[in-house]
Amino acid sequence: MATDRIGASAFGAAVGRLWNLERLRAVRSGPARAALDVFAIRIASAAFAYGAQVLMARLMGGAEYGIFAAVWVWIGILGHSATLGLSQGACRFLPADGALGRDDALRGFLLGGAVVTVASAGLIAGLGLLVLRAEGALLAGPYGAPLLLAAAILPLFALQDFCEGVARSQNWAVLAIAPPYLLRQGLIMAAMVGAVWFGAPAEAWVAVACTLLATALSAALQAVWLITRLRLAGPRAYRWRPWLRACLPIALTDLASAGFNVIDVVILGLLMPPATVGLYFAATRIQQFVVFVHFAASAATAQRFAALHAAGDRTGLAALVRMQAGLTLAATLAVGAMLLLAAPLLLGLFGPDFRDSLPILAVLIAGSVVASVFGPGEDLLTMLGGEGICAAITVAMLGLAAGLCCLLVPIFGVIGAAFAMAIAATARGLVMAVAAHAIHGIATPVGLGLSRSTPR
Repeated sequence: MATDRIGASAFGAAVGRLWNLERLRAVRSGPARAALDVFAIRIASAAFAYGAQVLMARLMGGAEYGIFAAVWVWIGILGHSATLGLSQGACRFLPADGALGRDDALRGFLLGGAVVTVASAGLIAGLGLLVLRAEGALLAGPYGAPLLLAAAILPLFALQDFCEGVARSQNWAVLAIAPPYLLRQGLIMAAMVGAVWFGAPAEAWVAVACTLLATALSAALQAVWLITRLRLAGPRAYRWRPWLRACLPIALTDLASAGFNVIDVVILGLLMPPATVGLYFAATRIQQFVVFVHFAASAATAQRFAALHAAGDRTGLAALVRMQAGLTLAATLAVGAMLLLAAPLLLGLFGPDFRDSLPILAVLIAGSVVASVFGPGEDLLTMLGGEGICAAITVAMLGLAAGLCCLLVPIFGVIGAAFAMAIAATARGLVMAVAAHAIHGIATPVGLGLSRSTPR
């Protein structure tokens, strides 16, 4: 009998180890594969976008391309903001509602979020046109037609951003990323070439009109694809108070993050000559490939954090956080090292003088690597609760980055801006990790070990 008990115990332990191994493989395979898909699409889209922008610039010339670029930047900023955080909120609420069996709330968020997103973007576009009409000069000048067309693009752009969040919430990485980052870019380029081929003038308003067509087609295709895969029939429940209480701070975080990504270039434009700003900007364009690692990891795992938290699976959540933190750091190191090796060639493509940007690029990449050591603290705050603190931290880090740039650039020149952003990025990662541990009891930095996490 004793032998039988020992044998049974050993068998049970072996089964337990096998189950844990299979469970760990399942946890790793889904997010890791999704992250690789997202990263590959983002790298391809970056190359595609670069080619599209070169083509646009050559077709239109400097002045018209400058108008198009300025209008497109504002479409991006206002379009992402117009979702009111509901795009990221989809990654938080839809997995949680699915895990808890609240299909009525899931359907309510899908319909209500889409309607509010379109209405919000339409309101922003209308108010923008009223402001421009009161100002008078812009609508009467060369920006007039492009801005009018941009107002029509805004609701479509925002709706596609919401669709991206919905697809991410269901772990459909390709459906989330490919339509806005590959299909839309390809359609813009094809439409512009076709328009000029058939005799349209190579002007900014034509480019924006092509963007309107491309956004409408890609958004419609993505929305129809989502509708066919989602279960939309049935009763709906609308929980606007908790939704907006979480999503509005997320929207503020997104807006502050957008500012964080450009504040160094803005301040350099005020303090340094254009040629120096160009050297710095070239380095930031290459450093963006390192940032894609975090984007891919977040797109693959953030919604899974919410689902595991809602299901009460503390062990699975800890394993996923540990896996995400370790792989993100390793991938950031690998991509950063490859970029530094290829930097002389990549910078040289901008022109021979741009090779002087290598020290700037090295500092920016170092900042990204150190920041990744602190793990997915921001995603945990956004997905599990603590979005208000996350927004406050992001705004504070934006202020820190601006202050450091203003302090270091006059002393050290353009390399001072790189050090300022590296320090601010590191501080942001550290403070997010501290906040995530304080609120949720999860130690996110790589190497600390999540066995120290305590249930909350």
